[in-house]
Amino acid sequence: MIGRAQGFYALSSQEEVGLLMSMNFAFTQGKYNGSTITVLGRNIVFNKVREMPVIGGSGLFRFARGYVQARTHTFNQKTGDAIIEYTLP
Repeated sequence: MIGRAQGFYALSSQEEVGLLMSMNFAFTQGKYNGSTITVLGRNIVFNKVREMPVIGGSGLFRFARGYVQARTHTFNQKTGDAIIEYTLP
């Protein structure tokens, strides 16, 4: 493991499963140790690919801008556990 995803989400839609997500990717090893990337935006959960804005960061990612793409690889409806891939294109 090279880091952690830390944050929160809240339901933000009446028509579909949409979340407002605030998340930091905190790196704990290697070249990026101590740096973070911050994402804040709307996540429409059942869309195949979701885009959310990068609004900043710290350390080597200070003043970061851009977006991430999220893709769900697995989702267990019984437990709520999911594996999500986040890509910085």
